[in-house]
Amino acid sequence: MGWVVLLYRSLQYNKNPAPLEANLETLDLIYRDEHCVAVNKPAGLLVHRSEIDRREKRFAIQMVRDQIGQRVYPVHRLDKPTSGVLLFALTPQAARSLSEAFGGGRVRKSYLAVVRGVPEAQGVIDHPLSEELDRMSDARARQGKGPKPAVTGFRRLAEVELPFAVGRYPSSRYALLEAYPRQGRKHQIRRHFKHIFHPIIGDTKHGEGRHNRFFRDHFACHRLLLSAVELSFPHPASDCEITLRSPLDRDFLRVLEQLGWQKALPTGWMGQQERGRG
Repeated sequence: MGWVVLLYRSLQYNKNPAPLEANLETLDLIYRDEHCVAVNKPAGLLVHRSEIDRREKRFAIQMVRDQIGQRVYPVHRLDKPTSGVLLFALTPQAARSLSEAFGGGRVRKSYLAVVRGVPEAQGVIDHPLSEELDRMSDARARQGKGPKPAVTGFRRLAEVELPFAVGRYPSSRYALLEAYPRQGRKHQIRRHFKHIFHPIIGDTKHGEGRHNRFFRDHFACHRLLLSAVELSFPHPASDCEITLRSPLDRDFLRVLEQLGWQKALPTGWMGQQERGRG
C-alpha cells in the first residue's frame, strides 16, 4: 500500500485556495485535497462550540470552513489546550470513511509530552477509563457508564534533573515523552500519565499545581505541554496511508530549548520541510 509523508505548510495540494478576506484569521494548513483538510491547531483553541465554555467565540471548525470556503466535517478531536494535527473531512462520504478508520483502529497518533518525573524508557499503560462527563451532562447520562479499554504506549526521548526543590526533594526531574494512544478516550493521555504518577506539565485538571507553577515562573510556560505531532490514516478515497506531521509551536519549542532537549526530537518535529516517497 502506498504512502505519503506530508509536513507542515506543504501547500502543493492547495493549488487553488479559496479567496480570503483581508482580516480573516487563518490556521496553518498541513494538507488539503478534495476529500479532506488538515490544520495545525494552536493550543487554547476549541475544535467546536461547547456548552462548558460559552464565552469562547473562536472555533477551529468555523475557522477552517471560512478559510477554505466550504463546509468541513470533524472526524476526531483535540482538547482545547492541546496543539497539533487536526483532520477534517470535506464530504459526507469522506467523513464516514475517516470516522470508521478512527473507530476501527486504523489510525496511528503520536503526541509529544513533558511530564513530571522520569518514567521507564518505554512502556504501555493499559488502564480502562470511565467516560469523563462534564457538568452539563444530565443524571441519566451518568448512569451505566462503566470503564472502557484504553491503552497508551510511550517511549522516553530525554530527561533532566533541575536543582530546584519544587516538591519534597532538593531537585526536580522531568522527561520528554512520545505517546501513542490506541484509542481516543476523552483526556486519555492526560489521565493515563496521571495514573502512573507522571502528570503532564501544564495540565490544570489532571496535573500538579506546584510543577505547573514552576514552569510558569521559570520558563514562562502558560500552556499544556502536549502536542499531536503526527497522524497516519488511510486516505478516504485511495486507501493509501497518509502521514501528516505538525512541528511544535514557538512556545513549546522554547521550553524544550531551555531544557536542552531540542536535539532529542525526531526529524520533522522541529519544522524541517521534507517529503517522503509517494
